[in-house]
Amino acid sequence: MLPPDNHVHSEYSWDALAGSMERTCERAVEIGLPSIAFTEHADFSISEMTPENWFPDQWQRYVEVVDGRSILTPPDIDLAGYLEALERCRDRFPQLRILSGVELSEAHWFQDRTADLLKRGGFQRILASLHTASRRDEEYADISASIRRGDPVARYHQYLAEAVRLIEEFDGFEVLTHIDYPVRYWPHERVPFELADFEDDIRLVLRTLARADKVMEFNTRIPLDARVVGWWREEGGKGVSFASDAHLPEAVGTGFQEAAEVARAAGFKPGADLFDFWVRD
Repeated sequence: MLPPDNHVHSEYSWDALAGSMERTCERAVEIGLPSIAFTEHADFSISEMTPENWFPDQWQRYVEVVDGRSILTPPDIDLAGYLEALERCRDRFPQLRILSGVELSEAHWFQDRTADLLKRGGFQRILASLHTASRRDEEYADISASIRRGDPVARYHQYLAEAVRLIEEFDGFEVLTHIDYPVRYWPHERVPFELADFEDDIRLVLRTLARADKVMEFNTRIPLDARVVGWWREEGGKGVSFASDAHLPEAVGTGFQEAAEVARAAGFKPGADLFDFWVRD
């Protein structure tokens, strides 16, 4: 049996306009996933659109030009519509455990708005993410632009330091997502990426996460380097959450067989509840 997919997006995430909760469930059943969590985006930061992070035309509805700058403000989740769609899918796919969820961006910066959303949503899977780099005052820059525009090595170190602050300042989550998120946008053509250069900082994040009694995400979008999974166990990590981070139905569960093998080799296995996180041997 494949692991559960605990990080999936549908049409209720603002950046997944081609998503479909029902078709994603169909695909999950087809490939044999036991469980799926629709963790829609809750993004409260604004981002300036630049040549380094120019978003698809479909996202232009969220853009406003202010003083000559193109500013993207993500919309709130249509919570009522999302919860209704979940119930329809649960009725249609009784063989699939379907969990509600949310992916909180920079929750430690927006404690009040985050608390309000969690209270109203009653989510079963709560993920904490970093997608935005702090710039100055109330202005923010998307990580993709920050990595491509400046010194990526310095930016990744800053990202990891911010991850530590997130864990220390916000307790209302279960899973820390994609610790390697900036690597998705790495300018390999001008700066080689060497994971070893970041080992100490990554280990600090993992150690802080373990002490907070949280779970590390094994995101398969890249996928996660096996060394990081090993470091997680060495730093006391209690569990692994598998994540396709799918924004399209066909991407759900991608790479899970290989990811499961890596996790087993690092000392993690399915728990007593096969629909839940993997645990330490």
